[in-house]
Amino acid sequence: MRKIALITRLIGGNYTIVDVESKQEFEAKARGGLRYVKVDPSSSFHRTISKRTKKETELLQISPKVGDYCYYDDLEDTILIDEILPRKNELSRPDIANIDQLLLTFSVVEPTFSFHLLDKFLISSYQNNLTPVILVTKIDLATTEELKELKENLSYYQKIGIEVHYVNSLDIESVTEERLFLEGKITVLAGQTGVGKSTFLNALKPGLDLRTGEISKALGRGRHTTRHSELYKIGGGYIADTPGFSKLDIDIHKFEELKNYYPDFIELSSDCRFGNSCNHLNEPKCKIKEEVLNGNILTSRYENYLSFIDEIKNKKIIY
Repeated sequence: MRKIALITRLIGGNYTIVDVESKQEFEAKARGGLRYVKVDPSSSFHRTISKRTKKETELLQISPKVGDYCYYDDLEDTILIDEILPRKNELSRPDIANIDQLLLTFSVVEPTFSFHLLDKFLISSYQNNLTPVILVTKIDLATTEELKELKENLSYYQKIGIEVHYVNSLDIESVTEERLFLEGKITVLAGQTGVGKSTFLNALKPGLDLRTGEISKALGRGRHTTRHSELYKIGGGYIADTPGFSKLDIDIHKFEELKNYYPDFIELSSDCRFGNSCNHLNEPKCKIKEEVLNGNILTSRYENYLSFIDEIKNKKIIY
């Protein structure tokens, strides 16, 4: 009888897996035969990679990811991963599968909070049916005015249903109080290098001793300190630390689809003159543009929307 395990770590082709029943941890390798799997059009392994991609029954290369559930064989000297079970979702940056929520991590300062990157993260969250949660770190390094202004702007995101948590990662007690939203979930801790992800994890689980980076004053960003993807057991859930990054591509091929990943725009679009077909660009009597002018939608959020539209329009078409 084949056993099922969760893949919790991947380093250079070597996997760490945890049996879902016994909770035992093993080191494993991927069996060569699983790299190419015949999948039908409804398979979770199919990904739309271009605007002309058609999903057909075909042989696809499937590489195991952290967060994957798999069948494994422990009858040989080397434990082998035999098959990857269907994924409910996956990301390529960070490279994790079966995520319950994205913990979008930003610092108030060093580096400065980026609403442009936040809105990009949110698009990715909604595309993959993930629950976004915002974590703001380094509140002890901000001035009273900086923190007040940030909280006022983030209150908009709270109004549209996104949890926001503020932590001083050096204060272990305050971090421990904030950990309840991690219970029973696989959480991806994602954000730019230098925002304090590793510091936050060290405070959550003392003993991890993850290396933290110094901030480059010249570049305004930190050195990469996380070299691989890994799930860490935190209470009744798992959390993933991932390699830091500042570039995130939007996986949308038609600009008209972008509005579908703005739940705050969707709620108001029925009041647009052209209803749900309004792209909130140059159309007359657009409710979204009206709410921006009235101060009910953050100007930065709408400006970011316009910049993403341009990014999609200028994207090179992949055939």
